[in-house]
Amino acid sequence: MRVRQLVAGLLAATLLTGCAQSVDPIERLGKKAAQKVRRPQEPGAQTYRRWGLSVPLAPAPAPDRPRFPAGAGRRALPPVVDRVPTRDKVVFLTYDVTYDGGYYGAEKDPRFTDMVRELRLPVSVFVTDGEVGPGYAHVARLGSVGATVQNGTLGATSLRGLPYAGQRAGICGGRDRLGARFGPRPYLLRPPAGAYDRTTLRAAADCGVTAVVLWRASMRADGLSYRGRAHRLQPGDIVLAHPGNPDGDSLTTLTARLLRHVQAQGFTVARLEDYL
Repeated sequence: MRVRQLVAGLLAATLLTGCAQSVDPIERLGKKAAQKVRRPQEPGAQTYRRWGLSVPLAPAPAPDRPRFPAGAGRRALPPVVDRVPTRDKVVFLTYDVTYDGGYYGAEKDPRFTDMVRELRLPVSVFVTDGEVGPGYAHVARLGSVGATVQNGTLGATSLRGLPYAGQRAGICGGRDRLGARFGPRPYLLRPPAGAYDRTTLRAAADCGVTAVVLWRASMRADGLSYRGRAHRLQPGDIVLAHPGNPDGDSLTTLTARLLRHVQAQGFTVARLEDYL
């Protein structure tokens, strides 16, 4: 009887030891497998390569200067800016949109909206509204992913040289239509082709414009073009990004090329409305 009890005890100990040894390797394998599972990435964390960038776009710092006062007096003429005075290593991307014959790129390249969303790209879109058309949906989609919509006037006619009444109608009309369709009324103005005169500034002030926005650099199919003596980007430069040739590179291709230029010169992209 004692022998049988001893044998039974040894068998039980062996089985228990075997079970323990069989569980431990599985647990260890389970831990190793768990270590190989990637943690969920934040939205846009690893998308830069898909959009033609070799490194992520650096986040913009908090602005080092206050914005222009939005509640300036009606008689104060708005400043005309192509660069924002700042020490931050940032530039601002702006896109011109017109419906007097087409949209610069986005209608032909709907992936641009995905690019803005996935890269969390801060861009400002100046809409020159010649007629109500299906292109509004493209602007609405851009606005839904973070782009800001600003005023390019109602109609693509150059403002410079027009009488006050005509200029005011174009500026206030664009402000009201864009505000009704996309939310808050825009408070920045880009006159068509960047052409303006003192009458433009008077009319803009009466329409609540706080700054007339031009550009210091522009992106073309063959690279960046600079205004003035500088042949490279400067802190606070406003950049006009749109294809010089509508049948050429897509807007995403052009923007990726522009972002590579920005990164190569040690800059990142900030939101213009955070500084103006």
